[in-house]
Amino acid sequence: MSIDENRLSHSVWECKYHVVWIPKYRRKRMYEDLRRYLGEILRSLARQRECNIVEGHVCIDHVHMLIEIPPKYSVSQVVGFLKGKSAIAIARNFLGRKKNFTGQQLWARGYYVSTVGCGEDTIRQYIQQQEKEDQRLEQLTLFKE
Repeated sequence: MSIDENRLSHSVWECKYHVVWIPKYRRKRMYEDLRRYLGEILRSLARQRECNIVEGHVCIDHVHMLIEIPPKYSVSQVVGFLKGKSAIAIARNFLGRKKNFTGQQLWARGYYVSTVGCGEDTIRQYIQQQEKEDQRLEQLTLFKE
């Protein structure tokens, strides 16, 4: 993937994280139907926060994912959103709850997160592109006077 694919109004970014979390008491809750559904719901929820799940796997007793998160969101905001909203969706669709999932917990507190860095070549490429852009903008200001 090129670094130019992820842009906000004033930044170019590549922020990827390896995130892992477990169900409460590490119960073996991730059965086959639930595992398929959970993958769909997590991708949908990630898109709501402008995130992209690059790779993910719902194991029997934990969830692994490689996720791109824009720098305007913190990792804890996104993971909290994913865990909370997915628990509500599971309660409504698999446990028959009509209202929000209150008083019970599907996921254990906390999670593991690790950054996934980019290589030296990517940084060099960005610096070179930035120098060219600065020169281009400087040329444009010469004609404004």
